[in-house]
Amino acid sequence: MIDAAGLRVMRAIADEGSFTAAAGALGYTQPAISQMVRRLEQRTGTVLVERTGRNVRLTEAGQVLARAAGPVLAALDSAEEEVAAIAGLRSGRVRLMAFPSASATLVPRALALLKARYPDVTISFTEAEPPESIAALRAGDCDLAVAFTYEGTDVVRGEDDLDAFVTTPLLEDDVRLALPRTHALAGRDEVHLDDLADEAWIAGCPRCRGHLVQLCDLAGFRPDVAYETEDYVAVMGLVAEGLGVALIPDLILRTVQHDDVVALPLTPASRRTIAAVTTPDLQRVPAVAATLDALVESARSQPTSPTTRVPEPAFEI
Repeated sequence: MIDAAGLRVMRAIADEGSFTAAAGALGYTQPAISQMVRRLEQRTGTVLVERTGRNVRLTEAGQVLARAAGPVLAALDSAEEEVAAIAGLRSGRVRLMAFPSASATLVPRALALLKARYPDVTISFTEAEPPESIAALRAGDCDLAVAFTYEGTDVVRGEDDLDAFVTTPLLEDDVRLALPRTHALAGRDEVHLDDLADEAWIAGCPRCRGHLVQLCDLAGFRPDVAYETEDYVAVMGLVAEGLGVALIPDLILRTVQHDDVVALPLTPASRRTIAAVTTPDLQRVPAVAATLDALVESARSQPTSPTTRVPEPAFEI
């Protein structure tokens, strides 16, 4: 097997004309150069250097290796420089996926922190609801996913190999009931879910719809889902017009408001966990670790309600 060190020796011998001069050019001893040439000759199965007194001359096979050394070593030097830049956060790329309400709150602050600290690191961003983002992470189509789940389930639920992922909790926020301001229950401090058995409902993404159905089942009724949309601006508009009621997490209420909609605590309370998910190997990539760090910092800077918690990170980054 021909290695980079052997190619450097052959190139130096061709340029300098002797083992001694080649050793001086490379910073080796003359015996070390002789040993490296012998080892390379054993690996290639042929003579590479003809010794003539104090001088040496490359054989035809040695000349082939010396000619090949130029472009091969140049490519290796270039690759080493690129890897060093990535390791030193002078470059690098992170493919980030996040669900829409996180992309309006957590993600912008995190991206701003990264841009200020590591301007040469490139972040590509795509919106995706879980479990789509988790599936993309497993398939190698993203490096970091911001996902959510509701109480009692794991963020990467449905995945066969949970050890394939590393999860960093970012936020836990309450899910509230959105009602028209003119609704008979709008003046209460909190609302029992079973008081809403006869209401029309507006549901969001598949994971959110599943959570709504589960909560209503526990309260003893099946929700009448009249409208479905993942656009929470549209949800607020539908609620404001009295077309239904909806469950809306606090994170969304920080960016989407409507004068004709009130958001009240539920009884029993409902909460979801927001987390950043990556893989054990990607977690060690400097640019991914820096992005995780920025997401944790962004989560801690978010305004929180009395019942919203910002958990400690699951690991040091």
